[in-house]
Order: sequence, then structure tokens, then C-alpha cells
Amino acid sequence: MPKFAANLTMMFNEVTFTQRFSAAANAGFNAVEFLFPYDYAPQELAQLLTDNHLQSVLFNLPPGDWNSGERGLAALPGREEEFRTSVTLALEYAQVLHTPRLHVMAGVVPAGINLQLCHETYCQNLIYAAKEANKHRIELLIEPINTRDMPGYFLNFQEQAHAILQAVGESNLKVQMDFYHAQIMEGDLSSTLIQHIDDIGHIQIASVPGRNEPDDGEVNYPYLFALLDQLGYQGWVGCEYRPRGRTEDGLKWLPA
Repeated sequence: MPKFAANLTMMFNEVTFTQRFSAAANAGFNAVEFLFPYDYAPQELAQLLTDNHLQSVLFNLPPGDWNSGERGLAALPGREEEFRTSVTLALEYAQVLHTPRLHVMAGVVPAGINLQLCHETYCQNLIYAAKEANKHRIELLIEPINTRDMPGYFLNFQEQAHAILQAVGESNLKVQMDFYHAQIMEGDLSSTLIQHIDDIGHIQIASVPGRNEPDDGEVNYPYLFALLDQLGYQGWVGCEYRPRGRTEDGLKWLPA
């Protein structure tokens, strides 16, 4: 059975963010992920991880101005210096939290921007970030995100992401395959997984279409979990879903 990590941004919202660490541990999780740690001192979060015997497995680079709709900087021409600063900050947190992988958000492309230029900017920024991360033996991830939840996001398809991996050519750059996003954009999850398993560094789950617990909807998660075992997947599976009610009440799928 795969290893599951609780996403503390989306789960356990009944309590404050800092209280979610103990809530996740009490619910049986050994690992956590979250979108962004930057509102807290890294030492404070590291202590919460230690106190609750949890491993931090993933978080995102700073996204730019989230409140104004920005969703990453890596593919945005003219934001290269800001992107490099965000790489430095994320790596500082990752070292303190002992987080082995970071997600680099591509960004929402402003209207009128040349997409080829965005692609070139993205690849160059990923080369820089991967080389910096490799100094600390940290893996970088890129994640295709569906256009329904995030209109205008630069990276949308699995094949697009794997082509970028080939163009960048850095060994510590992998794809983050979120089954929720992939099902919405293209489906054919098992075939894609089999084809690209060696280049997938992290997986995330949620039901489709509701983005709730992975126990209903159109995706057959027991089948996919068994397939991950068959393929020898050793990474984590992040539970990036919105509980239908109280988080603990919706965890019956986990022991099953």
C-alpha cells in the first residue's frame, strides 16, 4: 500500500494551521505536505514536526502575489530575479524542515504574453532552480494543473510536463502527478502512470469531480493504489483534497 501524507492546507481545517500537525499525527499520518510555510518561522514548523513525529515531504516555492491571483513565477518572463529569490527562500525552509522535494509553480500567464517565450523562461528558470536544489540533494517537481480550477495556468498536461523534463535535462527534476488534475484534463491515468513512472516524483489524490475524499467519484482509487504497488512506486501520495465534513470523519477510506 502506498505511503500517504496529509495535506495540511486542505485537511484538518477545523483547527488552526499549527494545530493541524498534531491532528494529522493523531489521525495516523506519519507525513505531511502543505502549500506554503512562509507565514511561520521555519524553526517553529520544524519543532511541530519533531513534537508530532512527522516528516515534511513537500511544499511549494513562493507563488508571487497569491491574493492578486498569481500562482507561481517560473514561466513568467521578466520575473526571473524574483523567481531566484523565491528559490533561495524555499531552500532555506527545506533545509530546516528536512523536506526532500519542492514544487515549482509555473504561473498563470498574463494575457498577450508569447507562450514560446514563457516556455523558454520556464526551462531556464527550472535549470537554475534544479542546480541550486541539487546542492542540497533536494528534488524539484513540476505539476500540470487543470484549467477549470486554475484558468490560464501554463502547465496543464502530463505529456507537456514530461517534454519539459527532457528539455531541461536535470536529474533532480521530476513530475508531480495529481490524479485529480490529470483526470479532469485527459484521463487515461493508469496508462500515463505506467508510461512515466520513472519520472514521477510525487503523487496527489482527490475525488473527481468534487475534490473530496478518494472514496467516491469517477476515479477508481483502489485500482490505482494497487497499480502503484505493482510498479514499485516508493514515493509519497499526498492527500490534497477538501473533506466533505469533519476531516477525521472522512478518513474511513484510509484503513480500508
